[in-house]
Amino acid sequence: MAVGFTIREGRKEDLPAALSLIQELADYEKAPDEVDNTVALMEEEGFGDQPRFAFFVAENAEQGIVGLALYFYSYSTWKGTCLYLEDLVVQESMRGKGLGKALFDAVAMHAKRINAKRLQWQVLDWNEPAIGFYRDVLGAELDSTWINCRLTYEQLQAYPG
Repeated sequence: MAVGFTIREGRKEDLPAALSLIQELADYEKAPDEVDNTVALMEEEGFGDQPRFAFFVAENAEQGIVGLALYFYSYSTWKGTCLYLEDLVVQESMRGKGLGKALFDAVAMHAKRINAKRLQWQVLDWNEPAIGFYRDVLGAELDSTWINCRLTYEQLQAYPG
């Protein structure tokens, strides 16, 4: 566990800090203008009648929230309920202190509690520090057999079906 920090479930009042960390991740991933999300939308979609995501935060009294692990439930037709880790981010100045591992552990323990059949996430192929962490520290399988596919918001709006 990261010394001096608490890992806990995220709350509605944590959303501004969570969104700030999401923007920091977008900046790191060379996509600073791609974040369209807002605190209001996250409040609606994370704390409304049918929450679409949940998260853990890493915090301490001095710095406040400095880490985030945001996840959602997915479903495998072959396996059943799964968990998808959308983002794991630690403030740059706080990296290397065990916070990423502690946040990942919180998500993995939650997956175990709900009897998830799989915990899944993605990592950019150029993000060597994250790849090393997932492979060497966590012992995770890195699967290059699947190709990511997506339609953007604009493509969905123009979709003729």
